[in-house]
Amino acid sequence: MKPYSQACERNRAPILAVLQEAFAGCSAVLEIASGTGQHAVYFGAELPHLAWQTSELSEHHAGIVAWLAEAELPNVLPPLELDVNRTDWPQRRYDAVFTCNTLHIVAWSAVERMFAGIARALPVNGVLAVYGPFNYDGRYTADSNAQFDAWLKARDPASGIRDFANVDALARSYGFALERDVAMPANNRTLVWRRLSENAA
Repeated sequence: MKPYSQACERNRAPILAVLQEAFAGCSAVLEIASGTGQHAVYFGAELPHLAWQTSELSEHHAGIVAWLAEAELPNVLPPLELDVNRTDWPQRRYDAVFTCNTLHIVAWSAVERMFAGIARALPVNGVLAVYGPFNYDGRYTADSNAQFDAWLKARDPASGIRDFANVDALARSYGFALERDVAMPANNRTLVWRRLSENAA
């Protein structure tokens, strides 16, 4: 049986609306933390101009492969082993990176390593799109986000909803400039950056 996420079904259309514009001029995207694989097959079908490279920890590969086998999309590629805490990322470069609901799951140190890896994967003019909940000016955007953050921290004190300013500063340290900050359902956002220079943090 394939793994299934109801959240993926709920958020995929609003995210697609952003990616259709953000990734219009791109040809190869690396998806960090593909999860169940549902987003990959949906976006791959709707964005056939993209070679969509899935990636995950090895224990999640079987579920992703099951979704890919059913969809039979030539532009959606089998998952790579990718741990954001490690430096042995795929050697090739992409012109887009997408990640969904990752920054609040991992520790901030892992977020920093993730952006270092993204900087290695994306050249100048590369596009980064990140979906998830964010705080602004140190404040939650909704009571439900505050409750979700409390649940996250009870599960893992190093996790939690990130403040937009901190994430944007981290992105800027690698030469990225914010292009869009789009409101999504359920008090989430999709943030889109473009890399303007290969500055290193």
